[in-house]
Amino acid sequence: MKIFLKFLIVLYVALPGSLNGLEVGKWSFEKADEYCYIGSLATETDLPSDKKRGDFYILVYKNIGNPDTIVQIEAGYSYKVPSDIIVSIDKGDYKFYTTEDLPTAAWTEEDSKVVFAMKKGLELKVTGESSRGTITNDIYTLNGFTAAYNKLTDDC
Repeated sequence: MKIFLKFLIVLYVALPGSLNGLEVGKWSFEKADEYCYIGSLATETDLPSDKKRGDFYILVYKNIGNPDTIVQIEAGYSYKVPSDIIVSIDKGDYKFYTTEDLPTAAWTEEDSKVVFAMKKGLELKVTGESSRGTITNDIYTLNGFTAAYNKLTDDC
């Protein structure tokens, strides 16, 4: 758990400067000394224009040499804790969770199932609730995900 949290903090700190590598509707691959990730920015959101929000994106990452991949969602706001964040991929739904330690991020216990659905799917929707009670729906395209994922597993 400590290694995971350390990795997460490094990724969280390193990513904002690298966000310019992520594009709307595109899946980008990045490799560092200890980990690799693919990520994308949302293609649309229903957040009202009068609401403020930080960067929001989805990542799939892994430590170099470790076969396990982890799916992480960054909301750009603090999720309500506890709450379920629902990820819909085509017609399937998956539950993600957040923690009080890092309420802007969400993970799942079903990473392999989610990745499998992402490879087969066309669109991914994240529905979450902020700590202030605002519900958001963010849409991500899955076009290009499989190619990016294959690069992640081959090069990392």
